[in-house]
Amino acid sequence: MPGRIRQEDIANVRERSPIADVVGEYLQLRPAGGGSLKGLCPFHEERSPSFNVTPGKELYHCFSCGEGGDVITFIRKIEHLDFTEAVERLAARAHVELRYEQGGYVPGQEHSQRRRLIEAHTAAQDFYLDRLANATGHNPATAFLAERGFSLDDAQKFGVGYSPNAWDELVKHLRPRGFTEDELLKAGLARRTSRGGLIDMFRGRLMWPIRDLTGETVAFGARKLNADEDGPKYLNTPETPIFKKSHLLYGADLAKREIAKRRQAVIVEGYTDVMACHLSGVPTAVATCGTSFGEDHVKILRRLIMDTDGSTGEVIFTFDGDAAGQKAALRAFALEEKFVTQTYVAVQPDGLDPCDLRVKHGDASVRDLVARRVPLFEFAIKSVLSRHDLDTREGQFAAIDEAAPIIVRIKDRAKWKQYAVDLDRWIGFMDERYVLDRVRQAAAAMQPKRGAPVRSGQTEAAPDTTPQRAGNPGQQQRGRAFDRSDPVHRVEREALKLAVQWSGLTGPEFDALGASAFTLPAHAAVFELIVACGGVSTAGRARDWAAALRDAAPDDVVRGFVTELAVEPLQMSGEPDEKYADVVLARVGELAAGRQIAGIKAKLQRMNPEEDQAAYGRVFGELVGLEQRRKWLLDRASGA
Repeated sequence: MPGRIRQEDIANVRERSPIADVVGEYLQLRPAGGGSLKGLCPFHEERSPSFNVTPGKELYHCFSCGEGGDVITFIRKIEHLDFTEAVERLAARAHVELRYEQGGYVPGQEHSQRRRLIEAHTAAQDFYLDRLANATGHNPATAFLAERGFSLDDAQKFGVGYSPNAWDELVKHLRPRGFTEDELLKAGLARRTSRGGLIDMFRGRLMWPIRDLTGETVAFGARKLNADEDGPKYLNTPETPIFKKSHLLYGADLAKREIAKRRQAVIVEGYTDVMACHLSGVPTAVATCGTSFGEDHVKILRRLIMDTDGSTGEVIFTFDGDAAGQKAALRAFALEEKFVTQTYVAVQPDGLDPCDLRVKHGDASVRDLVARRVPLFEFAIKSVLSRHDLDTREGQFAAIDEAAPIIVRIKDRAKWKQYAVDLDRWIGFMDERYVLDRVRQAAAAMQPKRGAPVRSGQTEAAPDTTPQRAGNPGQQQRGRAFDRSDPVHRVEREALKLAVQWSGLTGPEFDALGASAFTLPAHAAVFELIVACGGVSTAGRARDWAAALRDAAPDDVVRGFVTELAVEPLQMSGEPDEKYADVVLARVGELAAGRQIAGIKAKLQRMNPEEDQAAYGRVFGELVGLEQRRKWLLDRASGA
């Protein structure tokens, strides 16, 4: 086994992996004020963005589910990696060469299994690209591309290659480069024969690299080129430690920026359709990787679009016009409620898919197909109507009863009446009131579904995502919970945020407050942590300071709270100045002094001045001093 990664290399990886850039490869981030960025949390479903990234501190925190940490923590959680694998992945991204210690150097084992499997796929992709680029004579791969309107330059843009129709050319190519039999088998690039040898998994096929959102190749999609050969027309890499087909969308690495920019995603059925769309001016096209469109795909698209209340985005499904295409569209309809944004269907009447449409009618026809989209609900309703004989009264009644529950699933109730009118018109029933009554009866019969994203217009109350929610580590730990309606709690929290984020403004005044100045045990725990780290007077740069506090935290609860304090915006707009920090700290001190004064007054009431005049005089003198200090702090807190 390789040794432990050197600490200076880990620090270098953090320094060269800006958290906003890394997180931005997985979800859309938008400015949230105070230098922070906000997006939809990738670790739980939500309808309003509560996931904050603070580039200045290189930290993230979700104020809804409580997940938070630095860039390494983010990669660990979102890719399900251990610490070493996460560092190695970021190191590869940042082109940092890692060194290992405590275990010695073992050639070929410098990296984790995940990194080795990705390196094997990268080498395989280069191999396939070379075989396509240097194909001679009549090659079925170049012929297939030409028939579908793609040049070799187009293929290169998408990384498309060719696997030779030979038993083990790829195996022979990769073994001398240090890849073991076990690695090739686990990568899904080779398979073992009955005699125990290795042969290539893909032979005589056109090869599409399947990449994750960061652009790393983790699998291949392969198209058979000789119809007479055995095997399926399309063959994908089997699921491996680095490839879960339900968690990826082909082309998302190329489309993600345009999806975020246009707030549009176009779902097509195949790899050539993605290519045709991108080359025709629809750069938001993606496709599934050998599986049906499912809930995990919805989550990916929602994060890329930032699919939230009031969203003007759109998700457009394109399907073949045949029966299979209609069936796929209705499967997508079953997931419609998972989106907040509007969903549409674009179907070519003559049954041509985007690739064939481009070949027959040109680039503009693909753009027109997307432009002619219709709402998914309309498509679903009309699909239902096509199954009934609308020339008979019985058929009309049956169609209304089957279509009414579909209308009820529209989240915006304001649209129910319009769709009821449309349904009456499409059927030719001529009784809008009856149709609307059937829709209302269907609504009464259906239990409301909870937990799905809610569009504007729906009456269901949104879940509370404010920082006081149960489970938020900074609010529900070590005793009493944070109460945002309590002004004492709020000002204490503001002081802690200043100490973590803007330590240079707080100076020794913060250190002098003492743990007793904080009423919540969680707040006092962070103060004690700051003091244990030398106090804010020794904080240095804010990014290093927050990281130092996180590293020194006594447990995960305090560590999570520090992260939360580091990314939560202050209660003021813009950057704070020394005057703002002085007012906040003075207010915390004044409140603490007030509590001390109340305690001393109670003590004086219990004392008999005639029995011990000296003791009474000392306590009374302490009271006078505290009241003078409180008055001075009140003046500072008021800005006087």
